[in-house]
Amino acid sequence: MLINLLNAQAQNTFIQIPAGEYSIGHSQINDNPVRKVDTKSFSIASTELTNAEFEKFVQATSHKTLAERFHNAQVFEPGLEEFRWLQDSTAYWRFPNGISRGGIENKMDHPVTCISYKDAIAYCEWAEVRLPTLDEWEISAKARSTSNYSEGISQENISDFANIWLGKNHLEADTTDGFMYTSPVGSFKPNAWGLYDVFGNVFEFCEGSLPRDKGRFVAHARGGSWWCSKNACSAYNSFFVGSVNPNASFSNLGFRVVKK
Repeated sequence: MLINLLNAQAQNTFIQIPAGEYSIGHSQINDNPVRKVDTKSFSIASTELTNAEFEKFVQATSHKTLAERFHNAQVFEPGLEEFRWLQDSTAYWRFPNGISRGGIENKMDHPVTCISYKDAIAYCEWAEVRLPTLDEWEISAKARSTSNYSEGISQENISDFANIWLGKNHLEADTTDGFMYTSPVGSFKPNAWGLYDVFGNVFEFCEGSLPRDKGRFVAHARGGSWWCSKNACSAYNSFFVGSVNPNASFSNLGFRVVKK
């Protein structure tokens, strides 16, 4: 009941991030070096976009995601070697791990997944919002902390704040925290500024480019996901920046939005 209450309170809430100078980056990440950035104030969603919110967009626009059109979504099931995914022609946002693994009927408060960067942009244009920039996302995640997380969060207690994979590998299912795949938004503790699921649950699309892109159109995502573990893709932190084809759809990839 407490989780449901937190979930309801968190959804559709925006957090006002104050203007100012912020320290971001990491000393060992060439594409995200330590630096200070100035930002204007902006308002970022406290949770990742849910299936219920994405459904409203689909009902209003009849939008068909790239996964529906090209049947190329990448999904996961226990038993796969590290960093291996399955292409499932039946998977799309209503069946984010494929039809055989169940749909979202009872998961409307989970983050929408199995959508591409281009689908996220289509939603943003309809809803008159936008994706956060790479810097905005990191500023929001760190909440002025000088650590890799935000105040009060550490590698030792990260599972209190993030839906991540706690098993030693991905050969067997891990439901230690009650969830094998996504969890309802707002199920875990928020960061210091009130953002839920900023680490774990699903990777979140952001706007921006990196030197490693070398002029190519590449989508980027941050924050880690339910699949990430300390032994594989420990990306549930403030500094990691992932890259993905703008046409690709994964069952651990979604987004949160910023007001225009």
